[in-house]
Amino acid sequence: MTIHDLYQQKLQPAAEAVRQVRDGDLIIVPTGVGEPPALLTALSVQRRDFRDVKVSQILAMRKYAYIDPETTQHVRHVALFFGGATRAGGQEGWIDFIPNYFSEIPAQIERGQIPADVVFSMASPMDAHGYFSLSLGADYTMAAVARARAVVLEVNPNVPFANGNCHVHVSQVAALVESSDPVLEVGLPKIGPVQQAIGKHVAELIEDGSTLQIGYGGIPDAVVMQLTDKRDLGIHTEMLGDGILTLIEAGVVTNRRKNYLPGKTIATFALGSNKLYRFMDRNPAVEIHPVNFTNDPALAGLNDNLVAINATLQIDLLGQCGSESLGHAPFSGTGGQSDFVRAANRSRGGKAFIVLPSTAKGDTISRIVPSLSPGTHVSTSKNDINYVVTEHGVAQLRGKSAKQRAQELIAIAHPDFRADLTEQAKRAKLL
Repeated sequence: MTIHDLYQQKLQPAAEAVRQVRDGDLIIVPTGVGEPPALLTALSVQRRDFRDVKVSQILAMRKYAYIDPETTQHVRHVALFFGGATRAGGQEGWIDFIPNYFSEIPAQIERGQIPADVVFSMASPMDAHGYFSLSLGADYTMAAVARARAVVLEVNPNVPFANGNCHVHVSQVAALVESSDPVLEVGLPKIGPVQQAIGKHVAELIEDGSTLQIGYGGIPDAVVMQLTDKRDLGIHTEMLGDGILTLIEAGVVTNRRKNYLPGKTIATFALGSNKLYRFMDRNPAVEIHPVNFTNDPALAGLNDNLVAINATLQIDLLGQCGSESLGHAPFSGTGGQSDFVRAANRSRGGKAFIVLPSTAKGDTISRIVPSLSPGTHVSTSKNDINYVVTEHGVAQLRGKSAKQRAQELIAIAHPDFRADLTEQAKRAKLL
């Protein structure tokens, strides 16, 4: 039997392919736009036919009908990272959450700590050798493919065939579904004057030849937009987005001076425009790898001058970052922030930046606080923190005492809050 015969044998409608799922299964779905819409729509339609099925994913992009508080006994979402589609359910308690470091999810799957009974994923068309590319999200999905009872792929001609360790052979697949809808596009966030000011502070500290990890959000993208005068930057990141594509097209990113995998742009998932997805297709300079490779601090840190840029919601005067919850209420997840902060700390000449506006809610609340709000999930610890940047300046905390940290952070707080922060720091015996 040829690979094309095998393909045709496994090809079926989405409504039939979801019957690979059994009661009690956990379905692993890739990050972001790697989620397969035809399969998840079919699962939603049939959700009342199942019992105790869970769907686990980082950053769900669409609110499918199965994300429904009335049918959680049938199919329930279990978030590895909250996004707009799942945040309200997480805060209300009918969507569950598995705390994790992004880099360690594959190991948790391999050890059976996170079950992986079935995989649902978008995939590129099959190549001449019988391989599909999971280019939009290799992340933890490749570990799940190796362990799952059933792998179900939604094959779409708009999904790029990327290089790297992101390929699945037709012989590994239980069922195939075809779709041709455009891959979901995610544009660059809106960037205002505060984000631009923060971006300028960070950009001034990035040297030619640095290797970048860029987190998701307006401030990291504001940094990217101000790097067009740099030379020979490299990319070793988790998310490949349009901001990075802009630097590649401008000739700013060459990857020539990377110590580890020179000449290659490295990522674990893609989130951007059709232009980005087309750029990735069979591009020998771009590789998509599992997240336990891209986000491993020991591997990423092999690059000299590794720069990690990530955002937080709140930071206390010791440098503890609450990046994923508003008090007890979940907002996002740890993701790869801690992975890359530690990687930059390991890197020779590395710099880890945590960025945030100094205030929230129309300048009525300081994001720099004496102590984190009760219940806040700590994402980056006081022991890992390095640079903190607001629109008012840069605080470098690594190696600094508690007193020095408080002084540095108060200096970059909004001026309206500095006197109160100083008084509260004195009461806490930090000053």
